Amino acid sequence: MKIRTRFAPSPTGRMHVGNLRTALYAYLIAKHEGGDFVLRIEDTDQGRLVDGAVDIIYRTLKGTGLSWDEGPDLGGDVGPYVQSQRQEQGIYLKYAKELIEKGQAYYCFCTEERLAGLHQEIAGKDIAIYDKHCLSLTPEEVQEKLDAGLPYCIRQNNPREGETSFDDEIYGHISVRNEELDDMILIKSDGFPTYNFANVVDDHLMGITHVVRGNEYLSSSPKYNRLYEAFGWEVPKYIHCPLITNEEHQKLSKRSGHSSYEDLLEQGFVTEAVVNFVALLGWSPEDNEEIKSLEELVATFDYHRINKAPAVFDMTKLRWMNGEYIKKMEFSDFQEYAMPILEREVPDFCNREKIAGMIQSRIETFQDIPEMVDFFAAVGDYDTELYRHKKMKTTPENSLTLLQEVLPVLEQQEDYSNDALFARLKEFAAEKEYKIGFVMWPIRTALSGRQTTPGGATELLEAIGKQASLERIQAAVQKLEQA
Repeated sequence: MKIRTRFAPSPTGRMHVGNLRTALYAYLIAKHEGGDFVLRIEDTDQGRLVDGAVDIIYRTLKGTGLSWDEGPDLGGDVGPYVQSQRQEQGIYLKYAKELIEKGQAYYCFCTEERLAGLHQEIAGKDIAIYDKHCLSLTPEEVQEKLDAGLPYCIRQNNPREGETSFDDEIYGHISVRNEELDDMILIKSDGFPTYNFANVVDDHLMGITHVVRGNEYLSSSPKYNRLYEAFGWEVPKYIHCPLITNEEHQKLSKRSGHSSYEDLLEQGFVTEAVVNFVALLGWSPEDNEEIKSLEELVATFDYHRINKAPAVFDMTKLRWMNGEYIKKMEFSDFQEYAMPILEREVPDFCNREKIAGMIQSRIETFQDIPEMVDFFAAVGDYDTELYRHKKMKTTPENSLTLLQEVLPVLEQQEDYSNDALFARLKEFAAEKEYKIGFVMWPIRTALSGRQTTPGGATELLEAIGKQASLERIQAAVQKLEQA
């Protein structure tokens, strides 16, 4: 049997990390076995739809490389792939009426006021269990209300006694007492199906063999199973993924500022690192190698290794992983990301390409760049104690002497390439019987006013250029003289 998985997002805004993980796992399960990955748009909750959100879904999946085999744009044998279009064809109402004929569903004409009276607080939670009031209506009474045009919904008829069991590939065998199963609505009063009902109908009609979703749907699975059994359909394999939490072990919410794929791109993360990191949110590879391309994930993904325990969104780990991907980038690709930032942060007199080469191996996200390069625009105020370095044996006093001695050498130097500068300063150090670090530390401090920089003294000299470098060293001499 060919494996078929689906990703069925609702177009309600940016794609949450949890939804991206669902899409990724569904994609990996299918592709690992040479199966099909289907995209279906679930837009039956009309009140939550956001303009442009469908484009976000397409853009995110294409950007992450999760290519679908069937979908709204590609078509396929089991379309349409948009639920509102399927609703217009009467698919859901047809199957809901089939359940009514089987006694597995019924019309409900209860008003909002009556339903509000069924709410009760249990253990601090507002719970509403429908009391099957409309199940007692005779066929004649139902028809009379339908003919009168009264608003209605269609509810699932669940038993109140016994248990319903199902097997999840991750969480194992689960049983739920039927008294806990509400008679969930299948068709709403606006004629649209509920998410739960449309999922079951569509997954069956589209031949989905493996259903991947978050474990918040575990409690709904018994209701799904009862629908499959009522129709006489084969139940797909369920793969419920663990909750994703923040570092405080709270559910990752939109307020965290990094809960969506686009949030992370805006924060300087690269797509490949995000995909790799998301794959590890609840899954671990057998070989324990954490850095994996999408192709490597396809080759090694085994959904049986998905964990039950909540997955922690560890920003420190994501930053580390992103840094590893940035280091491995082709320099031309790195420049595409970095140059717009450098053009904004670094003045024209600097060699931005050289600066890009300096910072590539030193940043973890592209948002790190501005703070790392701000001194190229201007040296900020700094304490002359910065010239003191025990290992280099420099002090503010001997640094002043060193800068006064080296300034004429740098003024006479024509070739301001890194190699030529290093060779000349090494020669200068030998002439003066100085250690090379004793020469470089004061120069680097004068050029940057910083304790740490993305490059050494000669790299900074090359990147800043002769004129600006000399001006900074002259300013440093004056600062030390006045200290």
